[in-house]
Amino acid sequence: MSPLPDLPGVLSAEQVAATGAAIAAVQRPNGCIPWYDGGHADPWNHVEAAMALAVAGRRADSQRAFGWLEATQHVDGGWHTYYRGSQVEDARRDTNVSSYVAVGAWHHWLVTGDTGFIESLWPVVVGAVGFALRLQQPGGEILWSYERDGSPARYALLTGSSSVFLALRCALATAHLLGEERPEWELAASRLGSAIAHRSETAFEPKRRWAMDWYYPVLCGALCPSGGRARLAQRWEDFVLPGFGVRCVADEEWVTAAETAECVLALDAVGRREDARRLLTWVQYLREADGSYWTGCTHPSEVHFPPQERSTYTAAAMLLASDALGGITPAGGLFRGEGLPAVVVEPSMLTEPQAWLSEG
Repeated sequence: MSPLPDLPGVLSAEQVAATGAAIAAVQRPNGCIPWYDGGHADPWNHVEAAMALAVAGRRADSQRAFGWLEATQHVDGGWHTYYRGSQVEDARRDTNVSSYVAVGAWHHWLVTGDTGFIESLWPVVVGAVGFALRLQQPGGEILWSYERDGSPARYALLTGSSSVFLALRCALATAHLLGEERPEWELAASRLGSAIAHRSETAFEPKRRWAMDWYYPVLCGALCPSGGRARLAQRWEDFVLPGFGVRCVADEEWVTAAETAECVLALDAVGRREDARRLLTWVQYLREADGSYWTGCTHPSEVHFPPQERSTYTAAAMLLASDALGGITPAGGLFRGEGLPAVVVEPSMLTEPQAWLSEG
């Protein structure tokens, strides 16, 4: 493991390493990273944990995690929603859950510079992106899943489509790195980004209660910086509990650490770095001495919820947010769009007179 820098005021190098070790302690011998010891795994959160392992300098553990994905990828390019041990727990196949491997692959290359490894993952990424794009609709949005019987879901989700948009951007960056041409991905990203930026109220199933639908269009880079700042300001009081973090849902005093860390990434992406650092500092009360994090806490009762749950994906989100603010690795700017190719959108789709996404 390589030396890690301190993140002043938030995490020390030793704490970053401890959180990486806490995630690795839950990883199974086959590379799978469940939510917690004895819990189920889903590919999205598994990828998030693999990314965090790389941030913490645990390169071999991170690569084993990608090995599990390669071994379990469905013939259509997707993955099932939940796994428990060697069994499929939920056979639905989610476009967001499946395509996130593209973000993980690009992140791993940014951290390690290992071109051979990302080349080996390229067929996995191609399959996953193709799986998601088969459910793209004429308006650009992407249906959220194939149901257990193989039929497509009836609607698209804003958070899920936003995550797919980020995955497409990372897949395009990987294609450019490897000298591959994927014009169909560029068109798909343009259409999807337009749906997120300009038709979020009509193209997607309403989920306004959930914090993720508030900040994910910002986190994924689908909004220009001023539009992103405006969106975050619009419902700040609905979702931010001062001194504690971000509510998972607007109507409950339940702060979740992963949502707080993801909101940190969204704030950082639009230049609100002081607010981002403040949020990340607030939520450290959910950290345990071994580096793990409680999933959430209710207020004012200050009861951990779900009870007894310290989740790997929560610890992972904390490390990714810490990397964004502290520059622990070369991947710290990923969620700011650094190094990602521009997405070309018709001028009429812009919310201000500038390139929608600039080359990082």
